[in-house]
Amino acid sequence: MALTPFHLAIPVHNLKISRDFYTNTLNLEEGRSSDHWVDYNFFGHQLVIHYKENEVNETITNSVDGKAVPVPHFGVVLEWEAFQEFAELLKSKDITFIIEPYIRFEGLVGEQVTMFFKDPSGNALEFKAFKDINQLFAK
Repeated sequence: MALTPFHLAIPVHNLKISRDFYTNTLNLEEGRSSDHWVDYNFFGHQLVIHYKENEVNETITNSVDGKAVPVPHFGVVLEWEAFQEFAELLKSKDITFIIEPYIRFEGLVGEQVTMFFKDPSGNALEFKAFKDINQLFAK
């Protein structure tokens, strides 16, 4: 089966600040929009930020490779070099990382680079890359 783009809609409590973050910090291309939502080209996928009044949510984490991974989270698996370039872009924009870019499961099945950070509304994002993309679903 051919891989097709996914669609993900997430809540944001300040559309202006979130729009600035996704457009100018993450450098995503903006698509259609209204006064209450904005579409983005999220590395070939459709991400939509929707205005929703702020809610206080408990931060939940699970331990993965000795790190506290936020749940829920979303993101994209990038090519190795694209990950490195994106990580450098984020560092240059002073992103506060939950988990700074590092190699997870080093030397094991599923070895990957990964990083986690939050958007201005507290949505957790993960970006990762595999040296060998065939390891994506390896057991």
